[in-house]
Amino acid sequence: MYVLKWQCSTLCFFQVRVLDAKTKEQLCFLDKVEPHSTIADIKSLFHKSHPHWYPARQALMLDPKDKSLRDEEILQNLPVGTTANMYFRDLGPQLGWTMVFLAECIGPLLTYLLFYFRVPYIYSHKYAFTSSPHPVVRLACACHTFHYVKRLIETIFVHRFSHGTMPLRTIVRNCAYYWSFSAWLAYYINHPLYTPPSYGELQVNYALVIFAMCELGNFSIHLTLNNLKGEGSRIRRFPAPTKNPFTWLFFFVSCPNYTYEVGAWVSFSIMTQCLPVALYALLGFIQMTIWAKGKHRAYSREFKDYPSLRMAIIPLIL
Repeated sequence: MYVLKWQCSTLCFFQVRVLDAKTKEQLCFLDKVEPHSTIADIKSLFHKSHPHWYPARQALMLDPKDKSLRDEEILQNLPVGTTANMYFRDLGPQLGWTMVFLAECIGPLLTYLLFYFRVPYIYSHKYAFTSSPHPVVRLACACHTFHYVKRLIETIFVHRFSHGTMPLRTIVRNCAYYWSFSAWLAYYINHPLYTPPSYGELQVNYALVIFAMCELGNFSIHLTLNNLKGEGSRIRRFPAPTKNPFTWLFFFVSCPNYTYEVGAWVSFSIMTQCLPVALYALLGFIQMTIWAKGKHRAYSREFKDYPSLRMAIIPLIL
């Protein structure tokens, strides 16, 4: 896509030609585009001529090898001069982040309950629709259910997503990961031959207290981040502790929601003394560390007064 500036007595208009990033074929020609138009505006205009490519599916670039232009970028501020080559790439079918989180949470919730109620063909037929004699198994089901119900509530009522959509293929991959891991750990925790933790009620109770604190902490951080964005707020601020003690972890880490999330799964693995849960906690920690480091670097670049004491996810360490 290239842009030509047309000089007028009062306003400088642009002409926009959309080219396919692979074939260089012209897909659309937009005449007299206002200079203050954003990339999102251009996507909307392109969508009118090609309805099957809705804005969320579109990636517009100055060069086929460049990164996609952000929706909020303004046409006249782009380094295009009087002419510029820009290209379109189809990102494929997309789903909104709310639907993404619902799909990722409902699956593990229901999958775990299938194993807990021991529906037929999972274990031996004589165990169908029976319950475990171990209290920790019922407690683990309650904790697992609470965790995902909390996430569903946060998805609907708390979270404000900064990115509009996710590619459908990524959603399938994520759901396969969360659903299969939920089935794997549920299979062992609810197995008829499952044995309780080595240190009995003491181990279970201590782990339960830590789990409850981490869940409350995670919810508190999500509320704080939600309030930080604020409806209609245009001033960018980095997250900071509030009067809520669970948010004081912001003094030491940039992403305490990930810290609490990891803590919840570590405590759940201690409570159940189940190796698949421990492996799930480890993989989650690795992925959340990557996300936390990325956000930490972004905060440090954007805010000159960002606290130097903060780490990404583990206080004073990582």
